[in-house]
Amino acid sequence: MFKTLVPADLTEFTGKRAIVTGGSRGIGAAIVQRLLDGGASVVTTARTATDETPKGATFLPGDISTLAGVQAFAEAALRELGGVDIVVNNAGAARTHLGGISTIPDEEWLDALDLNFLSAVRVTNALLPALREAGAGGAIVNISSGAAILPGPPMAHYAAAKAALNNYGKALAAELAPAGIRVTTIVPGNVLTPGADAVRQTFADAMGVDLAATTAAVPLGRPGDPRDIAEAVAYLASDRAQWITGVTLNVDGGELPAI
Repeated sequence: MFKTLVPADLTEFTGKRAIVTGGSRGIGAAIVQRLLDGGASVVTTARTATDETPKGATFLPGDISTLAGVQAFAEAALRELGGVDIVVNNAGAARTHLGGISTIPDEEWLDALDLNFLSAVRVTNALLPALREAGAGGAIVNISSGAAILPGPPMAHYAAAKAALNNYGKALAAELAPAGIRVTTIVPGNVLTPGADAVRQTFADAMGVDLAATTAAVPLGRPGDPRDIAEAVAYLASDRAQWITGVTLNVDGGELPAI
C-alpha cells in the first residue's frame, strides 16, 4: 500500500510554469497535482477532462496525436502561462493484440508512433523556443513505459514507440545541455491506472488468472501508485536534480531488469 508522503515543499516550484500532456487521469493527473502542490502554475491537456483532473490546473482539451493539434495546444498553453519552465510529455495509450505482431494493423503502428512518441517530439519542438527564452534551469521529463524494456508481441507497436522515446530523450539531453535545459525519462513499471488496468485485465483474462496476479511479481511487494511516478517527476524537474540529465530512470518496484 502506498505510504503517505511528507508534505510537499509548497514553495519548490513557486514561479515555475509547467505544461503536462495527458493530465486528465492516472499518472498524468498525479503529476499535475504534485507540481501544483509545489507551487507551480500548470496547464494540461487530453481529449476530455475527468473527475480525476486536478481542479487547480488549467485544462485545455485537444488532440496532440497530430501536428496541428500540438501546435494549437502549445500556442494556447503559452498564452495562458506566458512562458514555460517545465515540460512533462506524459500522453500515451496502448491497445493489445493477443494474436501477435502480425495482427497489428498498419494504421495502429502509425497511431502508436503519433501518440506515444511523435507527440512528445512535436510538443517539445513547439515549446522549445519558450524554454530557451526562460533560460538555464528548464526541464523536460518524458514518461515512457516498461514495455520499452520488456516488449511483448501483443503490444509491440506501443513498445517500439516508447523505446524510440527513450532514445530521443538521450539525444535531446545532449543537444540541450549547453543551454542548461535538462532532459530525463521515467520508465514506470506496473502502476495502477485505469488505462493500465484495462491492459492487464486483457492479459489476465487470456491467462485465466485474476487481475492481482499480473502485479504479484513486483519485488517491493505492491504495484505502483501514480503518486510514485509523480514524486520522481517532481524530483527530476526540480533544482534538486540540477546535475542530472540524459538519464532513463526505472520507477518500478524493482521489477524491470537493470539493463
